[in-house]
Amino acid sequence: MLKKTVLNSAHRSLNARMVDFGGWDMPVNYGSQIEEHHAVRTDCGMFDVSHMCPVDVVGADCRAFLSRLVANDVAKLTVSGKALYSAMLNEAGGVIDDLIIYFLTDSRFRIVVNAGTADKDLAWMQTKVAEWQMDVSITQRRDGNDPLAIIAVQGPNARAKVWQVLPQAKAAIADLKPFFAAEVDQYFIASTGYTGEDGYEIMLPAGEAEALWNRLNAAGVAPCGLGARDTLRLEAGMNLYGQDMDETVSPLDAGLAWTVAVKDDRDFVGKSALTAAGQQKQFLGLVLLDKGVLRGHQQVVTKQGNGEITSGSFSPTLQQSIALARLPLGVAIGDEVEVDIRGKLLKAKVTKPVFARHGKAVI
Repeated sequence: MLKKTVLNSAHRSLNARMVDFGGWDMPVNYGSQIEEHHAVRTDCGMFDVSHMCPVDVVGADCRAFLSRLVANDVAKLTVSGKALYSAMLNEAGGVIDDLIIYFLTDSRFRIVVNAGTADKDLAWMQTKVAEWQMDVSITQRRDGNDPLAIIAVQGPNARAKVWQVLPQAKAAIADLKPFFAAEVDQYFIASTGYTGEDGYEIMLPAGEAEALWNRLNAAGVAPCGLGARDTLRLEAGMNLYGQDMDETVSPLDAGLAWTVAVKDDRDFVGKSALTAAGQQKQFLGLVLLDKGVLRGHQQVVTKQGNGEITSGSFSPTLQQSIALARLPLGVAIGDEVEVDIRGKLLKAKVTKPVFARHGKAVI
């Protein structure tokens, strides 16, 4: 039996094409994935991301607990509402999950973890609370008595549309800088996203999500499915857990070195393994020069050795096939490499792993 978000009936009423996404019945598109992609780059679109799992971390030892739990340093969080992106690692330095941590008070944080990893994430966190004997309570907010839904509204006109639909929240969220959140009555509104565009991610009581979804739709916000979400995040160079990283991959090899704080005395799970192994691969972009489509797991042939594509697709913004790839150290931006596509070696150019943001190409 597939799991359903509270917006499932809303998707079906809009004739969404539904697919099994990691055990969840989710919309892949509402007609044209390309049109949905362009709507977010040029105007405004919305996504149901209620399969993601908000987790409330409460207690006197919250900051100390998170300081040991994740690779980034929560000491950076000093202003209420500030968010931090980080990886949560195992003892071998592999990525259990990538997540966003919101700081509210020293005894109250909110974390959003990926849908498919939620159960193992919560079990890992609870194990560490017990092991470290800390005063921390961990409560998932996706299911149960007080569940939250999440609607992401993204695009250059996203802020104006949300202000239009939620005028009572405008004063609190109009000037939110990127990676901040504000609590407005029952809404938790964050200036985060997964598309490379401006906008908000709105957490609210699950029972009120469909009404908000319908009001946004009536205001001209285009419903968008998982298909457009994937091409948008790929163009923006944003990692997808399970494709670009997993428990066998170091964040240093997944382009996430910027999220790992190892230069201080703080200890965290996986630090010693990262320090010992160092960086083995580099995470870069590819643009296909020949005709074809880049896909995950295709082999990349370089003068320094072979690499592998982790995510690949056709870019609606660039009108070319693009990919993220784990390549040997020594490969440089601008190099020409070859990709093995069904036994044929096709030419590709190495780029920075960000292709498009804020409505336009950046390579």
